[in-house]
Amino acid sequence: MSTPERGSLPIPDRRYEGLIAYDARDPDSAFAPIAPLRPPEGAPNVLLVLLDDVGFGAGSAFGGPCAMPTAERVAAQGLKYTRFHTTALCSPTRAAMITGRNHHAVGMGHITENASASPGRTSVRPNFTAPVPEILRLNGYATAHFGKCHEVPVWELSPAGPFDRWPAPGNGFQHFYGFLGGETNQWYPVLHSDTTPIDQPALPEDGYHLMEDLADQAIAWIRQNASIGGGRPFFTYFAPGATHAPHHVPKDWADRYRGRFDGGWDALREATLARQKELGVVPPETELTARHDEIPAWDDMPDDFKPVLARQMEVYAGFLSYADHHVGRVLDAIDELGQLDDTLVIYIIGDNGASAEGTLNGTLNELAIANAPGVETHEYLRERIDDIGTPKAYNHYAVGWAHAMNTPYQWTKQVASHFGGTRNGTIVRWPKGIEARGEVRHQFHHVIDVAPTILDVVGLPEPDTVNGVTQEPMHGVSMAYSFDDAAAAERHETQYFEMIGNRGIYHRGWTAVTRHRTPWIITGHGVAFDDDVWELYDTTEDWSQARDLAAERPDKLHELQRLFLIEAARYNVLPLDDRLAETTDPHVAGRPEIVQGTSQVLFPGMRALNEDCVINVKNRSHAITAELVVPDGGAEGVLFSQGGVTGGWALYLKDGRPKYHYSWAGLEHYEVAGGEAIPPGEHQVRLEFAYDGGGLGQGGTATLYVDGEEAGSTRVEHTSAYVFSLDETSDVGVDSCSPVCDDYPAGTANAFTGELRFLRIDLGDDSHDHLIDHEIKAQLAMTRQ
Repeated sequence: MSTPERGSLPIPDRRYEGLIAYDARDPDSAFAPIAPLRPPEGAPNVLLVLLDDVGFGAGSAFGGPCAMPTAERVAAQGLKYTRFHTTALCSPTRAAMITGRNHHAVGMGHITENASASPGRTSVRPNFTAPVPEILRLNGYATAHFGKCHEVPVWELSPAGPFDRWPAPGNGFQHFYGFLGGETNQWYPVLHSDTTPIDQPALPEDGYHLMEDLADQAIAWIRQNASIGGGRPFFTYFAPGATHAPHHVPKDWADRYRGRFDGGWDALREATLARQKELGVVPPETELTARHDEIPAWDDMPDDFKPVLARQMEVYAGFLSYADHHVGRVLDAIDELGQLDDTLVIYIIGDNGASAEGTLNGTLNELAIANAPGVETHEYLRERIDDIGTPKAYNHYAVGWAHAMNTPYQWTKQVASHFGGTRNGTIVRWPKGIEARGEVRHQFHHVIDVAPTILDVVGLPEPDTVNGVTQEPMHGVSMAYSFDDAAAAERHETQYFEMIGNRGIYHRGWTAVTRHRTPWIITGHGVAFDDDVWELYDTTEDWSQARDLAAERPDKLHELQRLFLIEAARYNVLPLDDRLAETTDPHVAGRPEIVQGTSQVLFPGMRALNEDCVINVKNRSHAITAELVVPDGGAEGVLFSQGGVTGGWALYLKDGRPKYHYSWAGLEHYEVAGGEAIPPGEHQVRLEFAYDGGGLGQGGTATLYVDGEEAGSTRVEHTSAYVFSLDETSDVGVDSCSPVCDDYPAGTANAFTGELRFLRIDLGDDSHDHLIDHEIKAQLAMTRQ
């Protein structure tokens, strides 16, 4: 049997050119058996695990306070990489990882919601940078992605597609089960199976949690492949979205940490560094970097508020342990099949540093920051301490905890200049191919090294062409050289970093870095790039970037600054772009929009519509009209819903009566109902909202009409000015995720039981969009990544 030529994908089919006999019984009609496409002999399975928003100092495998027994077990049977780096942000890390190219070079210099027309920030992966799952699939691997994507351009996120850049089929996965955005409600997720929106299989009151569901789905797929996959090895990308906010976890997992964080974040950093030194994941001489003035000291927080802060961290720690537990279930399932020792496991503990997007005090509802500023006072949060982590909340922890989770390094997620934003503990296990056990590797590596490592291990070349397109070579290097040689000279010698103006360069042990902006401060960034202050660190002597040598070695600093510019020009980093507020506006950013105009008609079956898919009713008068047919015996259920537990609105029938409910950030609820049940037959239900005007987030009057006759009216004192939800969607004929209100059940039980012909939304001419504070819109966008 000839060996296929794998340099051009898909592998070209070859015509049969031998003798063709007249009769199939003729001995000359004997043909070689059909040979299914398979990777090279001995190619292992690959399990790539990527957690979300986990800092270097969070998990126990790298000295952190959060128990991760699965990670520890994998590390004991494999290798810990202590100098592995990400891009400091979600979408860019994921795009760089699966392509093996730098994030700007694949158009992902920012999150998808802030994409612009600049080549390095379009969010559109060029077709000359094929991702590793596509390469593996075209070489005979079974491929599947479970969990978070956040790589689809926002104007292609609707159920109408196009699906060219969805995980399946666009990124080379044969199957996808998970969510497309930067975050989702772990109790009420927005789920897709391949390109189809689906309902979650159970509700929180029945014990549902997304983390367990994703593990169940991955296990089922892996077992199916083992059973009827014909011996194909698998590539499973397990990216659950944990521990991105909202931090949701079953209460008993959070309660395991009761009292463990009462000492605060400053003491926690010191204790973590001591454990890191004991484990050997940092050298004994490593210094604890100073806490910057922008981050409050634990002792400066009010004593009566500290229990709230401690509970935030207990919930986060429980969430991380819970996630690690379910990663362990996936590994155990592979082991039960007898395939674990021949599975390359790459366990990356975080797609960036810990997130500092939860404000200095933390939050019970991330959207309250913009829609209800000033409401989440210390007293408010104290009264609701027991809601943290539950289906009632959409919570995030305080900045101080994020800083502690990145011990011993400076700064946090978004800050690509410093290791607190980019250094993530990583574990590699492959007993059949790696002799070393329980060892530590200190070579410098980056997330772009993952794809070359996988191809190296499975014995596949980087293809020259994919689907007829000549490919750009991968920018990363294989890590395999270090598998059995702890002293091997590192091969990834140079790496630039850039995110929203924060930038740096690594070269042969030295780093030159500059922090252009602070993650949790959105407004007031006007510093010119040339005025940024650069720092210089010799990380061969100063592991944690604690001693700035810029004043002592200006020559070295200038050398590295020039090198940064060379790399920036090479990989589409230029022009530098620190805009957040401006690029939330598609017209300024230069990206397409899904919905335009002042009217939209929606039809039954349309669901999982994010807010970019539905005409914007905020800050202006509007009308919602539903044409429906009530059957004999009456009708119940939701006609249209937008948002969920974090705020939104719904038009529905209850006891046959039309009702409209408005939730202001989940804090205040307003309702108007018709006085009588709608009789059988064709009818029109209409809600007219007369906006007060005078600014953003103002009140208005909601009036219900049935067949043109007024059926009820109510005042709505406050409205959401910016966004109803960061992840929950709009649905026609049902409210599929967390319900907007308690007046109807969650899940498909609230579906409309009559016939909904269509629903139309019309906007008034009193728009106040010109008053929108784009800085706040930017802050909301940045909480999604």
